[in-house]
Amino acid sequence: MQKKGFEMDEREIDKIVDQIMTQIMFASNSDLKGLGTIRVEASGRHIHLSKEDAITLFGTKELTKSRELSQFGQFLYEEKVMLIGPKGILKDVAILGPCRGKTQVEISITDARILGVTPVIKDSGDLDGASDVIVSSGGNAIKAKSAAIIARRHLHMSPDDSAHYGLNNGDLTSVRVYGLRRLVFEEVLVRVNEHYSLSLHIDYDEANAVGLLSTSRGEIVK
Repeated sequence: MQKKGFEMDEREIDKIVDQIMTQIMFASNSDLKGLGTIRVEASGRHIHLSKEDAITLFGTKELTKSRELSQFGQFLYEEKVMLIGPKGILKDVAILGPCRGKTQVEISITDARILGVTPVIKDSGDLDGASDVIVSSGGNAIKAKSAAIIARRHLHMSPDDSAHYGLNNGDLTSVRVYGLRRLVFEEVLVRVNEHYSLSLHIDYDEANAVGLLSTSRGEIVK
């Protein structure tokens, strides 16, 4: 007689593990409680499609919104794509909106090695020297030329935050992040906009390096 098992969504497993690790960290590192006021978010691999490329891949530029993201006007689509490089592929890559003037693929250094493309660290929107990658979905494909970058870690802030911290758009700063292995991220690009909320964005390689938890926060160090 076959036993009935129980399936759990990977996100639920990650959530439970995260909660347990948080409890362990705070139990053994009580001095970390309350430290840091800056939200820290890890950005997984994702793509910003141009309208033309969205139409080629999906037959429409109006993709299906899944949920809003933390920064105003940014959102996640339900649709996914596959990235194909000279050496490997990455499946189920998230698409973020709204559409942009040119397709931009944001990956980590680990992702770049899997794909077999040159890891180029760039500010978002600066695609000079970026790698080519094939983007595929549902039997359709495009060659996204000069599209794939490792996005530089950056700090979103409003004009009020800018005045408070004495930092201006385009400045570089350092942020200490409190995770399982606290560390200071240097050369963090400051991005100021009236629609931004205070948040440090790092990729998954950086998040793993610091042992990022859902409760982790950061603080600017000068």
